[in-house]
Amino acid sequence: VQLQASGGGLVQTGGSLRLSCTASGFSFDDYTIGWFRQAPGKEREAVSCIHISDGDTYYRKAMKGRFTISSDNAKGMVYLQMNSLKPEDTAVYYCNRLTTWGNPFGSWGQGTLVTVSS
Repeated sequence: VQLQASGGGLVQTGGSLRLSCTASGFSFDDYTIGWFRQAPGKEREAVSCIHISDGDTYYRKAMKGRFTISSDNAKGMVYLQMNSLKPEDTAVYYCNRLTTWGNPFGSWGQGTLVTVSS
């Protein structure tokens, strides 16, 4: 099982980035997959998730309206479109499977660093 995040970078306040999560080694359609982030000195937190089978999505309140999660089931990919980025969005972003909101399971893959400059 592998879930690898990519697409991070440096962006100015108000800018946008699109993160990609490449999933392999499991039956993609059977799971909920989500994005998490960990800012320096803080605990990892859930950002958004998507039920792959029906496309239902969930967001942390602070991200609703700014971030959009989507999936390409044929490719085994999950995306996170991030708009109106703020300095407080600076973090390493990871993707993983979830049992329920905020509850990941399995090992963590490599994250991708998002830095938002003020």
